Amino acid sequence: MNDGVALAIDFGGTKVEAALVDPAGAVLPGSRHRAATGAASGSVQVEDAVATAVRGALAALGDHRILGAGIGAAGPLSPAPGTVSPLNLPAWRDYPLRDLVASLLSATGEVPVVLRMDGEAIALAEYWIGAGRGAACLLGMVVSTGIGGGLVIGGRTVPGPTGNAGHVGHVAVGDPEVADVRCACGGTGCVEAVASGPRTVAWAREQGWPGTTGEELGTAYAAGEPIAVAAVRRSAHALGNALASATALLDLDVIAIGGGFASVAPDYLELAREAFAGREFPFVQKARIVRSGLSGEGPLIGAGALVHRADLLG
Repeated sequence: MNDGVALAIDFGGTKVEAALVDPAGAVLPGSRHRAATGAASGSVQVEDAVATAVRGALAALGDHRILGAGIGAAGPLSPAPGTVSPLNLPAWRDYPLRDLVASLLSATGEVPVVLRMDGEAIALAEYWIGAGRGAACLLGMVVSTGIGGGLVIGGRTVPGPTGNAGHVGHVAVGDPEVADVRCACGGTGCVEAVASGPRTVAWAREQGWPGTTGEELGTAYAAGEPIAVAAVRRSAHALGNALASATALLDLDVIAIGGGFASVAPDYLELAREAFAGREFPFVQKARIVRSGLSGEGPLIGAGALVHRADLLG
């Protein structure tokens, strides 16, 4: 029998992915499967999506054995009962996701199922084998359908007392031009409400841009279309301002950013650094904003790390 693997699950507002991750942090070929979730989905549809992704991953198990399952989920969540209430999935409030995954694994024997916020899993992956290796104080994050993050400080993740630490998407941007933008969390001016992919596309459309997707916005940005350029800059500058605030609070030394919308433009992170650079504190200026070292597999690697690198969990 081969070495044990982790079932890794990345659960979010638009999709759920599952894969098998080996002890070195590699996704087993042919094991990565995804299914759509989405704000319009009902509870049963979301359950079916999770089951589809998990069963697809398990079909690639072969003679590997399952050591456990790691779930990185959009929050907020409650780790003790294993429930999730993702802001972008209204059909699930206090839904027992950990129990659902455990039931899908019942045929493989009793194994641990670890549920943590997706941002914490991403930060763990970056610290383990990504762009944050050796960082004293790391924020790992994604800019995508939402904006999420997690922390590794002093070699351990920081989940906080409720498991929800690292919700950087709900840091206020601090720009009067966006101070009244409403967020799904109930606040105003949150960076997720301003800078996420869907919110950036929505703002561009309000200005008269005819496209509908982040991919189209990236193409228009590359062509120099003025509204697309303004939209991308608005998003990146909002992100940079929020990250400067987070760095002032936490004394970050590395901010590793992944997620599809962070690649909407080749210079997206440089634009974020422009906003960040205005802070005069040397301890803020020292922080490095870098692209994720794990490409699109980061969230799954992080979910696998919840099993393989449980020693790093706070």
